[in-house]
Amino acid sequence: MPDYKKLYYVCPFKSIEFERKMYYNGNGKQNREDAMPYNFYAFMDRMKYIKRWSLMRSVREENIMEHSQQVTVIAHALAVIENKLFGGRLDAGKCVLYALYHECPEVLTGDLPTPIKYFNGSITGAYKDIEDVACDRLLSTLPEELRDELSPWVKADTSCAEWKVVKAADRLSAYIKCLEERRCGNTEFEKAEKSIREDILSRGLKSAEYFMENFIPPFTLTLDELEKGIM
Repeated sequence: MPDYKKLYYVCPFKSIEFERKMYYNGNGKQNREDAMPYNFYAFMDRMKYIKRWSLMRSVREENIMEHSQQVTVIAHALAVIENKLFGGRLDAGKCVLYALYHECPEVLTGDLPTPIKYFNGSITGAYKDIEDVACDRLLSTLPEELRDELSPWVKADTSCAEWKVVKAADRLSAYIKCLEERRCGNTEFEKAEKSIREDILSRGLKSAEYFMENFIPPFTLTLDELEKGIM
């Protein structure tokens, strides 16, 4: 029988002690028998507490968890459109995973409003450094055996074609938010709507232009109006 030794670990978010058992093998080294509590996915769950559009008066608040879900759906759509209609060779799976994790550093940094983040090169560069540190901290909350699997998505290759698709999807999500607010009578987002639309169309991504033309208009419809279009 292995010689068990108790180890206590205190969760930083709850005043709960987790009892773990360690045992020594024949060489006198410790082997982990029970899984240690790792914080990575608890951090991911906190995305629902991080609000977007903090400088704007919103009719409905939006958090980065729901935003990430929407960006993931749109990024997959753009990849499929690009490949099927415009001869692209995108990896749709990479687009999905990049999108899924693209906001994860903000569970540590919070959401910095776009006008501030891109005010000048110095601020943009400094914030990028902060995000890199946040990503490293998040990855350190995973078991070592899993870090290599998640690191490519948490720390994305921002030079690849799939990342460009995710950034376009991110802007499309922001544009949809502007439409939603305007539809509710909120004029606060009018300037943002115009500038984001111009940004999307300036990217030269055919799938984004196709999405704007064919999928964006129904976002302004009511449920009854949407159901009329179902055959």
